[in-house]
Amino acid sequence: MTQVYLGLGSNIHRHQHIAAALDALHEVFGELKISTVYESKSVGFNGSNFFNLVVGVQTALSISELSKVLKNIEDENGRCRQGPKFSPRTLDIDILCYGDFVGVENGIALPRAEVVQNAFVLLPLADIAADAVHPALQKTYAALWQAYDKTSQSLWPVDFYWRDRKISSAT
Repeated sequence: MTQVYLGLGSNIHRHQHIAAALDALHEVFGELKISTVYESKSVGFNGSNFFNLVVGVQTALSISELSKVLKNIEDENGRCRQGPKFSPRTLDIDILCYGDFVGVENGIALPRAEVVQNAFVLLPLADIAADAVHPALQKTYAALWQAYDKTSQSLWPVDFYWRDRKISSAT
């Protein structure tokens, strides 16, 4: 089994689509390690604020098989793949890291560059995998977050309920 970290984001019916994604991921992978849910302004375009979080799963699926499963979950949640890259999303699920794999497989570059570029990816990853090591940079996610320029992007934790339990708190 391989430890995988997934980045989830939504700025259209955010609660609905994030909860549906968690349900679908739980159905496929079983136990999920779920970060705090953060709200942040959209990056790269003017749009509604996003909810973002990171989910850790264990899988025997290959990178390609995993990508297909994730695209299916996005599609089931009304993901529109036409239009500009930076645009509103019902649901976006990205493979951030796949074990210690470094490289490109089927057009998927891993670990994903956004891990160290965006606070809304790095902070929730550091929340659930602080001591895990970025496979290319050989630094822990906690160390990468500590060194991150926190003035570049603002984000804040939000209350979020999934399956009738609070999985994220604004305070």
